[in-house]
Amino acid sequence: MTEIVLGVGASHSTLMNTHWDQTLHKDRAERFRDALHQARDALAEARPDTVVLVGSNHFRGFWLDLIPSFTLGVGECLASGESGTPKGPQPVDVPLARHLADTLVDGGRFDVAFSARLQIDHGQSHAIQYLLDGLGAEIVPLVVNVFAPPLPTLDRCEQLGRAIREAVLAFPGDRRVAVVGSGGLSHRLPWPDWRAPDGEDEEFMVGAWLNGRNNWQDYDQRRREIIRAAEAAITPAFDEEFLALLERGEAHRLTAYTSEQLEEAAGNGAQELRTWLLMASVLDHVPGRRLAYEPMPEWLTGMGVAVLDPADTARA
Repeated sequence: MTEIVLGVGASHSTLMNTHWDQTLHKDRAERFRDALHQARDALAEARPDTVVLVGSNHFRGFWLDLIPSFTLGVGECLASGESGTPKGPQPVDVPLARHLADTLVDGGRFDVAFSARLQIDHGQSHAIQYLLDGLGAEIVPLVVNVFAPPLPTLDRCEQLGRAIREAVLAFPGDRRVAVVGSGGLSHRLPWPDWRAPDGEDEEFMVGAWLNGRNNWQDYDQRRREIIRAAEAAITPAFDEEFLALLERGEAHRLTAYTSEQLEEAAGNGAQELRTWLLMASVLDHVPGRRLAYEPMPEWLTGMGVAVLDPADTARA
């Protein structure tokens, strides 16, 4: 019998790898890193065979020549390896991934895109590095478009999570499945709306997103310079409210936001909370447990970690 054994939501930042020595709030950074280790220990205790890894992509695996709302990796999965994150082939649970794709389509609810050779970036490989290291679990990667509007609605992400839950539980094999949502919390990236770039930097970014499929590395240095020059825009009050909803099993209330309202409340980077929402939906919104929340201006992001454990609910 296949069962869903754990959910984890975790922020990501490549600046953990590249600028740790320049981090001023070391106490906050260490608490966040320790929380990642706690979440990794919780995953190890849950003993998943497979992790459904829900994440964003920062225009290193997807470009403006083709941006699906949702893409399942059903074959090879290659990590781009930027900024010290894992690089190269990642182990995919192909039977479960293809079962999900087939079931979602056959059920008439979601025509998800699929890739037999999916390239992921730190939107998922950061979680592989810090949460899945040494577990020996395979992954089913699911990429959500959170950066190239029009974005899938938050309600649509909630619905997809419920459909994935049903499909996982109907899998005829014997799997222990965990789900990880990677991204968020509040932050603002110096990224334009691709439909209306304003100024030289924004035009450069849109050009990189459009033309970088075969040479994204050529654009990377200036991309990172633009990001490093940005001022932090973190909204701790929003982050605290969202984490409180997650702890109460009410993350579905995030669906009250439109994409525009979410950006206004917590920045364009908060669009990544679709990955947490989707994860929580697969876990049927069992009450969560916050492991850390640290506003990290050096990393431009409100950094959070939480665990959703169905066993906690059963014990309660």
